[in-house]
Amino acid sequence: MPSINRRTLLAGAAATGALAAAASRAQGETVSETPDLSGQAILITGCSSGFGRLSAIHFAELGAKVFATMRNLPRTEDDELRQIASQKGLDLHVIELDVLDDAMVLAAVAEAERINGGPVDVLVNNAGIGITGPVEVQDMEATKLAFDTNVFGYHRLVRAVLPGMRSRRSGHIFSISSQLGRVIIPFGGHYSATKFAVEAMGEQLAYELVPHNIEVTVIEPGGYPTKVWVNRNRYSGDLAARADARHTDGYPQVVARMGEEDGSGRSADPMDIPRVMAKILAMPPGTRPVRQPVSGGSIPQTAINEVSAKTQVDWLGGSPFLGPLVKAVHD
Repeated sequence: MPSINRRTLLAGAAATGALAAAASRAQGETVSETPDLSGQAILITGCSSGFGRLSAIHFAELGAKVFATMRNLPRTEDDELRQIASQKGLDLHVIELDVLDDAMVLAAVAEAERINGGPVDVLVNNAGIGITGPVEVQDMEATKLAFDTNVFGYHRLVRAVLPGMRSRRSGHIFSISSQLGRVIIPFGGHYSATKFAVEAMGEQLAYELVPHNIEVTVIEPGGYPTKVWVNRNRYSGDLAARADARHTDGYPQVVARMGEEDGSGRSADPMDIPRVMAKILAMPPGTRPVRQPVSGGSIPQTAINEVSAKTQVDWLGGSPFLGPLVKAVHD
C-alpha cells in the first residue's frame, strides 16, 4: 500500500476551525468568503430543486464547470437552469440522470467526462427522498424506493466516478446525509435508516480512498425549507392511502398526519449547504473534514460524531494495515 500522510492532527484542527463559522446559523455566523472553484468539474445529482439546484448555480458562479443532473427531461426545471446559465454566462450543463437506473448513471457520467475532457473532480451525491410514518406501515414498495434512491443511488454514482478519479489520483465526494443520519425521530419512516447507511458508506469510502488521494465529506444538514417537503408529502400520502389497516390501526394519529407535514415554518437559509461545500473544496487536500454538520438550529449529532471518531481510532488505530487509513481520516 502506498505511504499514507494526507492528514495530520494539526491540519485536522485547522480544518475544524476554518469551518466553525460556516457550520451553523444558530451560532450567529454567516459565510462571507467566496472560494474560487475555477478548474473544478463538479457533477451533482438531484438538481431540479433544493440543495442540488442551489449548489449547481453557486458552484458555477464560483468558476466551476458544473454538470447538473436530474431525471425526467425535458421539464421546466431543466429549462430554468439552462436559462440562468445562459444569462449569467455560467459553465453549467444539464444532463438527464435517474439515480435508480444503472445504465443512465453510467451514461450520464460518461457524458460529463466527455464534455470535461477527462474525469470529474467532484461528485455531489444529493438526490434523495423521504417517506414518513411508522416503520410497520412502510410497505416493501416504499422501503425499496427509499433505499434505492438514498443509498443505492449514491452507490451507483460513486462506482461510476471512482475509476476516473483514481486514474488521476485526486477527487472529492460529497454525500448529502442529514442530522437524522446520526439521531432518530420516531415515525420518520426509513429516512434515518437510509441516512445511517449513507453515513457508514461515506466513512468507509473515506478510509478506503486514502491511498488514492480522494477525500469524502458527509454533509449533515438540519431542517431546511426546500421542496423535499412537497415530495415527502406526496410519497407519504400515497403510502397512507394504500396501507393495510392491520398495520395502520396501531398508529391512528400518526397515520392521519402522513402527507400533511408542513416545512414552511423553517427559516434557515438553504444556501448554507452549497456555501459550506464550496469552502470545503477551497481547503487544501488532506485538511477537509469527513463529516460536516450544517444547521439553522441545533446540531444534536456533534457528540456522536466525536465519540464515533474516537472509537474508530481507539479500536483500529493500532492495526498495521487499517490503522493508517483510519488515522489519516480522523486526525
